[in-house]
Amino acid sequence: MTRRGILGAFAATALVAAPTFSNAAGFLRGAGDVRRIRMTSPRTGEKMDTIYWIEGEYIPEAVREISLFMRDWRTDGVKDIDTRTIDILAASHNLLDASEPYTLLSGYRSPKTNAMLRSRSRGVAKNSRHMIGQAADLRLGSRSVSQIYRAGVACGGGGVGRYSSSNFVHMDCGPVRSWGR
Repeated sequence: MTRRGILGAFAATALVAAPTFSNAAGFLRGAGDVRRIRMTSPRTGEKMDTIYWIEGEYIPEAVREISLFMRDWRTDGVKDIDTRTIDILAASHNLLDASEPYTLLSGYRSPKTNAMLRSRSRGVAKNSRHMIGQAADLRLGSRSVSQIYRAGVACGGGGVGRYSSSNFVHMDCGPVRSWGR
């Protein structure tokens, strides 16, 4: 069977995603050899539900689809999204046992977009990981910011920020750290 055939077979089933990080190895048991990510974008009206990893290999077409989905909607700029970030998002979603897709507020940000947002808010980092395709800001209607934050922290794979007053969680594949209220 071809990889495309396997992808087609798995796409019709509800499978769970699993992280690559050693802290989350227990999440792999029983999850199979498939990773999936589901998101919507209120900015573009787009929806995405894709399996991006099968049996130890990332599917380049699916990773590219994720990168296009997570583009800077203000400039239409696209940057390859780091697969470690995708894994953290998928693993956190799996831990939350949520049936709804993430709402993506921000994925890749061009330097121009980041500078504009930084001029409006102290909470935007000058050297944001968004600008290198290593971060996402997300929410889920069925889960609180605290629940999403705790799931991200439990993955132990990168930075997790809680922005309760703005109703979103930041996740990235940088050094392990956490912040926010």
